[in-house]
Amino acid sequence: MRMFTKKKDKDKKFTKGAPVDKRRIVRRKACKFCIERIERIDFRDTARLSKFTSERGKILPRRISGNCAKHQRQLSGSIKRARSIALMPYVAAE
Repeated sequence: MRMFTKKKDKDKKFTKGAPVDKRRIVRRKACKFCIERIERIDFRDTARLSKFTSERGKILPRRISGNCAKHQRQLSGSIKRARSIALMPYVAAE
């Protein structure tokens, strides 16, 4: 008769908030707006806003940009506002 036992996870390293890979521990990106202590994101600063859009004009998600939830919401609102008054394009020009 075969005995089944629970597999112990001694080799796994758990870190708070960062995904775990078997080969290495991936470090979570820090929010650039929190580091620079920016409270409000200005929609007229198109140079900064364009860093958070893809080549096709899409807004980058939090997991890729590394922003916190508060600043990601402000960022998406600012990009949408800048698009509506034609400071930024909706789609990339081909």
